[in-house]
Amino acid sequence: MLLDRVKPLDAILAAAEKKSLKRSLGAIQLMLFGIGCIIGTGIFVLTAAGAQKAGPGLMLAFIIAGAVCVVAALCYAEIASTIPVSGSAYTYSYATMGEFLAWTVGWALVLEYAIAASAVSVGWSGYFVGTILNEFMGVQLPAWLAAGPLVLGGAEGGFINLPAMFIALLITGLLMIGTSESAKVNAVLVAIKVTALTIFIALTLTSAYFDPDKFNPFLPAGLFGGFGSGVGAVGAAATIFFAYVGFDAVSTAAEETKDPQRNVPIGLVGSLVFCTIFYILVAAGAVGTIGGQPIMGPNGIPFPAGSEELARQCMMPEHAQALVCSNEALAHVLRQIGFSGVGNMLGIAAFLALPSVILVLLFAQTRIFFVMSRDGLLPEFLSKVHPKWHTPHVVTAITGCVVAVGAAFFPVGQLADIANAGTLYAFLMVAIAVMLLRKQRPDVKRSFRVAGLWLVGPLTIFGCAFLFLNLPSEAMFVLPIWSVLGFVIYFGYSRSHSHLGRGIVEVVDDIEGVEHAIPIDTPESRRD
Repeated sequence: MLLDRVKPLDAILAAAEKKSLKRSLGAIQLMLFGIGCIIGTGIFVLTAAGAQKAGPGLMLAFIIAGAVCVVAALCYAEIASTIPVSGSAYTYSYATMGEFLAWTVGWALVLEYAIAASAVSVGWSGYFVGTILNEFMGVQLPAWLAAGPLVLGGAEGGFINLPAMFIALLITGLLMIGTSESAKVNAVLVAIKVTALTIFIALTLTSAYFDPDKFNPFLPAGLFGGFGSGVGAVGAAATIFFAYVGFDAVSTAAEETKDPQRNVPIGLVGSLVFCTIFYILVAAGAVGTIGGQPIMGPNGIPFPAGSEELARQCMMPEHAQALVCSNEALAHVLRQIGFSGVGNMLGIAAFLALPSVILVLLFAQTRIFFVMSRDGLLPEFLSKVHPKWHTPHVVTAITGCVVAVGAAFFPVGQLADIANAGTLYAFLMVAIAVMLLRKQRPDVKRSFRVAGLWLVGPLTIFGCAFLFLNLPSEAMFVLPIWSVLGFVIYFGYSRSHSHLGRGIVEVVDDIEGVEHAIPIDTPESRRD
């Protein structure tokens, strides 16, 4: 049977019990933690791509994406507090739906984190080239070194995004030798990001350039552009979803939260609502000052974000200063309304803060790879730990090279859409896992229980599926193609090498190799 291998939940929970984490986080601390995790690449980088898809309707797109995140976050919180071990959605699926579906989730997460790291690297490159090189150093990097080809086969202006490739490889090197973010450094970066965006909102909304007429028409591409079109407010929401990725980190803190039944939903929903309002105000400031209407094609539909056609339009004088054509949208807005110095400071804030996001994404991706390798689903050499650095150096190096290649040759909008495809699938599977676990193991201790799971669960499934279907068709097709490759690996290698299939359960909770091996009786183990 394809779905017969389910990792024993009791073995996973036995490992979790050994952690004995102290409950010290309150609602406000969780909310601040969530804000720090969420605010980052999406708002700094994807504002231009979102505006090209939806125009001023970008503000509505933030609401739609945020609403889906709220219900997904509640599902995530319950299962994270029930199964608080490494592996995220992959481990949750393994314990409820079996090895094969867990493999598909883990494989999708590998895609999500790697592509997301590439997207952030491209976003960082835009601020590095526009603010650090152009504005401060007066250096004009040749166009062919500052951007990758916009479509496969090449396009005008770009060949390789060298800065994006460089930052991806640099962060990979830091991760390999064991450098990680300290809490103090992360707190400083969060303060920089929030302060920069607050100043942006204040300056734009009170500017003499602000004109309500620039919001008309509010939905130039309509509310719903059609499945696979990637345009309209809903299509923009599917892309803007990237701006919220990170909220699941709050969910995993449920085990360390005081009174989790009260504080977890306050922390999760509070941080998401705060960020949604923040994002709407940023979008309003950008659109209201310099305009945010998309550049329309001859058929009245916006040119695809990151396309060759849009690149050609952006080289024309009448569009050169448009919001939708900027690689550093927020800094660009401030320069256009006379705040060049502040715009440069915001560019520096993004330049400083975005590498930490790349680090977190690469860290998460390599740890998913690591856990899958320790389960026997991927070759064991991938889970080798360096004797001196105590990091999974092999898988980190491989991942970093793939991320660097993606950053070097693809535009940020396309990368974000592809990353969202994997994210939405994983969140959908988490919602299914929560409902299954409620039915399969009602006796298991839950630090946090979702109120009204009968409604929240299906809403999460519907919301994630709906946004997935509103991604551009090219991004939607990447996930099934990636999955087919995963099926080949699973049936060609993983299923026969699986530790669970051979009768051994290993639960690994850290890179140092703390594991709990429990023999179980299976037909495969009796044959060995």
